[in-house]
Amino acid sequence: MNMIRTAMLLAFMTALFMGVGYLIGGTSGMAIAFLFAAGMNLFSYWNADKMVLRMQHAMEVDRASAPEYYGIVENLAQRANLPMPKVYIIDNDQPNAFATGRNPENAAVAATTGLLRRLNADEVAGVMAHELAHVQNRDTLTMTITATLAGAISMLGNFAFFFGGNRDNNNPLGIIGVLVAMIVAPLAAMIVQMAISRTREYSADRRGAEICGNPHALASALNKIARGAHQIVNVDAERNPATAHMFIINPLSGQRMDNLFSTHPATENRIAALQAMTDIQPGPRFERGSSFSRPAANPFGGGSTSGPWGGAQKPPRGPWS
Repeated sequence: MNMIRTAMLLAFMTALFMGVGYLIGGTSGMAIAFLFAAGMNLFSYWNADKMVLRMQHAMEVDRASAPEYYGIVENLAQRANLPMPKVYIIDNDQPNAFATGRNPENAAVAATTGLLRRLNADEVAGVMAHELAHVQNRDTLTMTITATLAGAISMLGNFAFFFGGNRDNNNPLGIIGVLVAMIVAPLAAMIVQMAISRTREYSADRRGAEICGNPHALASALNKIARGAHQIVNVDAERNPATAHMFIINPLSGQRMDNLFSTHPATENRIAALQAMTDIQPGPRFERGSSFSRPAANPFGGGSTSGPWGGAQKPPRGPWS
């Protein structure tokens, strides 16, 4: 089903590129747009995950540089029978997290420093279990391709503004075609994000609760993340709004409503669904010093003077310090 959904998404994106190209430059513009879309689709399949991680300035960590955080992800992956994903930390005070990758064998999970500081170990485990659920459900391919191509659509709208008015470009509709392209492109980017069904968040919440064995910890984490996301601006996400649907909670400011234009369900509805779950087998608590959390001075590194960024500045202290 996920492959069908991805194929439909790619087909829609290709048709959209060709349509906007036709409005800008006629048949020649449509041909150029088709070649551009085909190349972008191929490039996105192999590289979209790396681009998204680079947009968020994510830094890869390992067992030595972030032992407790890495240990939690490692043991959750074992519980879910998944390959160990790459683990990243984003130096951002807004609590949030996302997963990316074209398949479970090439997956990555990322959490912000704000999340690791503000959530306790059980809550972090719930969040990372949710992200691993996206990996297991193979949502991440669709999510990352959407993030890359939605941004490309917006750029195509800007292209229409600068080059669409040329009288020699065979534009069949003239300035009207240019205006339509400028208006349709950003709206289409929004529609593509909405096309990624919001029900996947409910599905990932439930499967994440099953993986970690603690739906109430995930519910508590969602509450903390939602409050933090509305109070703290995520500059990188604001600069790249096409990536918003990838995060566990919408990182953009001013989008609290569970309406047609929201990329996420209302947090209150997700929390209620988790709190209503009574058929989840309780899992082990992720406490400091347990097999799920290797002892460390703080969740960001093995010592008090260096963190995953390799600097000499003391990293912020986390909930396990």
